[in-house]
Amino acid sequence: MLLSNLSVRQPVFATMMVVSLVVLGIVSYSELAIDFFPQIDIPVVSITTIYPGVGPETVETEVTRRIEEAVNPIGGIKHIDSISTEGLSSVVIEFQLEKNLNVALQEVQNKINTVRSLFPREVEEPVLQQIRIEDVPIMTIAVLSPSHDAKSLTTLAEKVIKRRLENVSGVGKVTLVGASRREVQILLDRLQLQAYGLTYAEVMQVLQRENLEIPAGKLEQGARESLVKVAGRMEDPRDFENIIVTEKGGFPIRLSALGRVVDGIEEQRSFALLDGQPALALEIQKQTGANTVDVAEQIKAGVGRLQAEMPPGVELRISRDSSVFIVDSVEDVKTTLILGGLLTVLVVFTFLNSWRSTIITGLTLPVAVISAFIIMRALGFTLNVMTLMGLSLAIGMLIDDAIVVRENIVRHMEHGKNHMAAAMDGTTEIGLAVMATTFTILAVFVPVAFMGGIVGRFFYQFGMTVGFAVLVSLFVSFTLDPMLSSRWYDPAVETHGRRHWFARQLQKLNDSLNLLQGALARTLGWSLRHRLIVLALGIASIVLSFKMIGQIGSDFMPDFDREEMQVSFEAPSGTTLAETTIIAQRLHQVLKRYPEVAYTIVTIGTGTSSVNQGAIYVKLTPKDSRERTDFELRRLIREDFDRWP
Repeated sequence: MLLSNLSVRQPVFATMMVVSLVVLGIVSYSELAIDFFPQIDIPVVSITTIYPGVGPETVETEVTRRIEEAVNPIGGIKHIDSISTEGLSSVVIEFQLEKNLNVALQEVQNKINTVRSLFPREVEEPVLQQIRIEDVPIMTIAVLSPSHDAKSLTTLAEKVIKRRLENVSGVGKVTLVGASRREVQILLDRLQLQAYGLTYAEVMQVLQRENLEIPAGKLEQGARESLVKVAGRMEDPRDFENIIVTEKGGFPIRLSALGRVVDGIEEQRSFALLDGQPALALEIQKQTGANTVDVAEQIKAGVGRLQAEMPPGVELRISRDSSVFIVDSVEDVKTTLILGGLLTVLVVFTFLNSWRSTIITGLTLPVAVISAFIIMRALGFTLNVMTLMGLSLAIGMLIDDAIVVRENIVRHMEHGKNHMAAAMDGTTEIGLAVMATTFTILAVFVPVAFMGGIVGRFFYQFGMTVGFAVLVSLFVSFTLDPMLSSRWYDPAVETHGRRHWFARQLQKLNDSLNLLQGALARTLGWSLRHRLIVLALGIASIVLSFKMIGQIGSDFMPDFDREEMQVSFEAPSGTTLAETTIIAQRLHQVLKRYPEVAYTIVTIGTGTSSVNQGAIYVKLTPKDSRERTDFELRRLIREDFDRWP
C-alpha cells in the first residue's frame, strides 16, 4: 500500500504529517468559540410597528392587516403570526428552511415599502429583524439601591452603567427594564385655557418654539472664527413657568397662569422585580457570532469595575448568567470525552497485553480528536454540546482501525518477518478491509449532517465533526501506526510469550475470556438448527420495537435539570402595568413557598411585549442540595397555578 509503505520508508515524513495535523488542531482549538448550541440561522423575520395612542382594533385594521396582505405573496413563506396590542403591531413570518434569509429580508422590506404610504401619519417606521436563537439575553444585571429613588437610579443606569456595558467587546445590545425616566410635565388648567381663549395645541407650539437651541452663524474675530448659537433650551424646569404664551390687553400671559410645571417621571411601560422587590434590570445580548463565555467573562470584569465606582448604597447584582450553564455543560462533555478515551485505552491494553501496542494504537485518539478542531474552525463551528458529543461517541470508533492494523502487523512478526516487512505487508494485506469499515461508518454519520428540517441544522456540525475525525483515524492507521511498528519493536512478540508477572496475569484474563468462544459457538449452532424460531424472534422484536416507539414519546431536546426555569404569564388585554405588577408579586409569593427556589426575577413589558405580559425567571438551588428535581417542581408549580383564582 503506497501510503503505509512510504511512511515506513520515510519515518520523518510520516511523523511531520501527523505533527502538522496536531499543531493545526491546537491552533484551531484556541480560536473556537464556546456555546451551548450550534449557531443556526432560522429563517424567521419579525416586523414591529409602533402606532402610539391607539387601541388594538385600530392597530389591527390600519397596520397589521395591511402588512399581512403585503407580505403574503412572497414565495417560501411557511407561516405568518401577528399580534396587535395597544400601540404596537408585531408580525412574525416563518420561511421554509431552504429560503435564503438575506433574500427574504429584502423581499419583505420591498413589500413594506409599497404599503408604507397607506399607514396613518402617526405610525412610526416599521422595524425588520431576524429572529435568532442567540438573540436571547445571555446575562441580566439588577441595579438595587435602598437609598436612591427610582428616577435618580434610572439616570445612573442609563447614563453610566448601560453605556459602559455597551462598550464591552462582544456586547450587542443592553435593554433597561423598569426605567423611571425624568419627564417635565406641564399640567394645564382647562378652565384657565378657556378663560384666555387658548387651546392645547397653541400652548404646545409655544413650548416647542421657546425650548430650542438655534444656530446663529459664525463670528469672525481677526484670524479666528467662532460658532454662535442662541441658547433657548431650558436648564431648570421652573424656567418653563416664565414662558410667555400670549398677551391680553398688553399684559403677558405666562405659563404659570395656565397651569403648573412638575418635575416628574414619564409613564412607565416596563417593570422589574428582584425577589419581589422593585429593581432595574439590564438585559444584555451578545453580538452575532460572539463567544458567549468570553463576553460573559468580560461583562463580569466590567461589573466589578463599575461596582467600585458606584455611589454608596448602589449594588450591581448579576442575577442571570447563561454562560455558567454553558461552561458546566461543555466541561461535562469534555470530562466524558477524556474518560472515554482513557477507558478505551485501558480496554485495549487489557486485551492486547502490550503497553507498546497500546501506545501505538492509542496515539490515534488524541491525533484524531485534536485534528477534528481543524474542520470545526474551517467551517465556522463552535465548541458546543453537539460537536463534543460527536467526538465522545466516536472515541471507540477512532481506535478500531489502528487496532486491526497493529494486530495484523504483530501476526506477521510472529510468523518470523522483520519489523519493516511486517509493517508493510500487514498494513497492505488488510488495507482495503479497513478502508471499507471506515467508509461504512462515514456512510452512517455523514448523511446525518445533511438531514432536512431544523433537526438537520443542529446535527450538521455533529455529522461533519465525526466524519472528519474518523477519516483522520484512518490516515493515522495507515501512516503513524505502521511507521512506529517498524521502528519500535515489541519485546513481548520477540520473546514469544515469556513476559513478566503482570503481563502473565493479563494473559490469564484473556484466556478466561476465550472460554466465551465455546458458549458463542454453542449458541450459533443452536440458532442454525432452529432457524424458524430465530427468524420468528427477530420479526417479533422488530414489531415490538415499532409498537414501543409510540409509547416512548418524543421531544426536540432532552429535558434535564438546569437549576432554573421560566414562567410566562399574560393578564387580560387592557390590564394596567400596576395591576400586572400585583399579579406578578402574587405569582412570586407562590413560587417562594418552595424552599428549592433561590430567587426570582420578574420582567414586565420587555421587547415587543405589552404591559399585560410578563416573565418570571426562577433560579433554583443547586440540585445536589435539594431533594426534588426541577421536573417535580414544575409539575407542582403548574398544579398551584391551575388553582389560581
